[in-house]
Amino acid sequence: MKKLVRHIVLLLLFSTNGLLVTAAEKPIVVDISGHGNFTSIQDAINSLPEKATAHRIIFIKNGVYREKLFIKKDFVTLIGEDKEKTQIRYSLARDIWRCENKEDWGVATLNLDGSDIALENLTIANDFGFDLKEEMHIDCPGDSLNPFKTVRKSGHQMAIRSFNTTRFIARNCIFKAYGGDTVSPWNKENGQFYFLNCEMEGGVDFYCPRGWAYAENCVFNAHGNVAAIWHDGSAVKESKTVLKNCTFKGEDGFKLGRYHRDAQFYLVDCHFPKNMADTPIYLNPSKPQNSIQWGHRVYFSNCHREGGDYGWFADNLNQAFGSPTATNINAEWVFNGSWHPEKVVFESIFVSDNQKQIDNTKKKENRTVDSIAERMLVYQRAIGGWPKAVNEVKVDYHHAMTEAEMKITKADSLHNDATIDNDATSREIKYLVNAFKKTGNTHYLEAAEKGIRYCLKAQNAKGGWPQYFPDASLYRAQITYNDNAMVNVLNILQDIVEKKNVFEQVSPIFINVSKIAIEKALTCILKTQIIANGTLTAWCAQYNPVTLVPEMARKFELVSISGDESVGIVRFLMRIPQPSNQIKTSINAAIDWFNAVKIAGYKYVDIDAPSLPKGRDRVILPDSNAVIWARFYEIGTNRPMFSGRDSIKKYAVSEIEQERRIGYGWYGTWPLELLEKDYPNWVKKTANK
Repeated sequence: MKKLVRHIVLLLLFSTNGLLVTAAEKPIVVDISGHGNFTSIQDAINSLPEKATAHRIIFIKNGVYREKLFIKKDFVTLIGEDKEKTQIRYSLARDIWRCENKEDWGVATLNLDGSDIALENLTIANDFGFDLKEEMHIDCPGDSLNPFKTVRKSGHQMAIRSFNTTRFIARNCIFKAYGGDTVSPWNKENGQFYFLNCEMEGGVDFYCPRGWAYAENCVFNAHGNVAAIWHDGSAVKESKTVLKNCTFKGEDGFKLGRYHRDAQFYLVDCHFPKNMADTPIYLNPSKPQNSIQWGHRVYFSNCHREGGDYGWFADNLNQAFGSPTATNINAEWVFNGSWHPEKVVFESIFVSDNQKQIDNTKKKENRTVDSIAERMLVYQRAIGGWPKAVNEVKVDYHHAMTEAEMKITKADSLHNDATIDNDATSREIKYLVNAFKKTGNTHYLEAAEKGIRYCLKAQNAKGGWPQYFPDASLYRAQITYNDNAMVNVLNILQDIVEKKNVFEQVSPIFINVSKIAIEKALTCILKTQIIANGTLTAWCAQYNPVTLVPEMARKFELVSISGDESVGIVRFLMRIPQPSNQIKTSINAAIDWFNAVKIAGYKYVDIDAPSLPKGRDRVILPDSNAVIWARFYEIGTNRPMFSGRDSIKKYAVSEIEQERRIGYGWYGTWPLELLEKDYPNWVKKTANK
């Protein structure tokens, strides 16, 4: 493996009891062209020890791997290089397999009987139905009831079939078959299955989990006019299948779903096409032998169909046990807090010889240095982020450091002060990536990537970022839009995804984890936009990390709508290449709010005030050509509001103490360029989307 060296870094992986665990230090690399450890994925799986307590990662290079795979071992993760270009394909009909085999083991392209299995960036397909041109007639001596069998392209064809598997993750994957049961994660007693950003395609019941299943941001594509989804929750009353923010499409007249046994469906924020049949999720009448103990349990919230909604998927969460709200329905709720798959994030970092990033080579390089970048390396904390100040002294990278200062600072790397406040961490990441481009010094890129990993780790379960991480004292754990803290991180992640602003130099494996983080953040942003008097407005500067309720931060930063931080949020939303209707609505509402609260005919300036400390004051004065916005507006009235260190709300900046008047930006022109330039350009760009 001369041209490619890989190592694995575990970003954040929690075991079922919430404790931090570790993964294998190095992955196995499978490359069909022969430049990895194996050319066969099954050979790589077979090479793993039988037992493990940490994830073993197999990184699969792009290519079409025509293999039937078997995984009976625990803690196995398959990560593809690209979900569309890394393909595992096999062709087999279940009807044919069961003629000679009593069990389903071996019926699928991917057969699972181990636990703690994860898949990322892969296409897994059963090609039988796509390949079959006309129906087949076969002898089937193993089937006494049907010794002469007709095999059709619409029959059962499994891309994935699990048996005793618990804790299964699939992210950013494509599962394809023409016939039914494409995705069959079966373990009705204790199976826990998690799908994120996946595409699934097939015939009848092509997504058919048994036990507990959660699918978010997934696309379902149905062949034929049969039911697309199915569930078996007959073993445990509390088991359920949840589909959140999922999109359905298919051939004309396809039906949404059905069940044969006790089942429990939740569909939240899902999108249905115009050509879907007007047929509720139904009990299959051809299975009368299956008694139903717990009744018809099918629940919807905020699901809509192009061309008009059918009455049967009207909101009815209040009829479900415990009357859950749409906000509460997430992976943690589905798995009852026993497992947190959304926090399991792997990252494969790979570097090549021609980039001169192999460890042994780097040690021999003559390093080209950038003095500011060198100081950033000194200040970087062990967790990956940077402080904005040390012992209340602001970090100044232009200050030349003595050897003694460098030693003291390096020795303090475990200090719990890493933050994204005041551009900290985002500033260093951007500078170091640029420094790497200019100098070729790989130490700078390594430090930047470590900083990116820190940012990904810091994102909380609601999709937001705290001001500090891991320090959660005082207001530091709040979701923080203040001073564009969260937006700065998101812009870096979006640069990684788009390979812009020199971030094309960052390892491409960051692209997928960045996409995942951005999707979670968009959900958070949309949920935290403030509704006042029934109207969408803008955002508060900080929120409770659990309830998403606006909160006060420092004593003079009260709950309010921000005329400053909301600008950065809108600009980020306008970066989304294919904005949803919800994002468009969010942007337009915020723009309307900015226009409604602008203060025309005034400017905010410093004036001489010899009698006051520091000899100056800051006031608003009439100016017919000027327009300003307040930093904070009262929710419900849109009145500008201010507070000193006593936390008492005032409605005139002159009413707070002079130290706060001149020590904080109470008015500004933050939205001006957004309204006059950025927003009109965005409207033109998205007019046809």
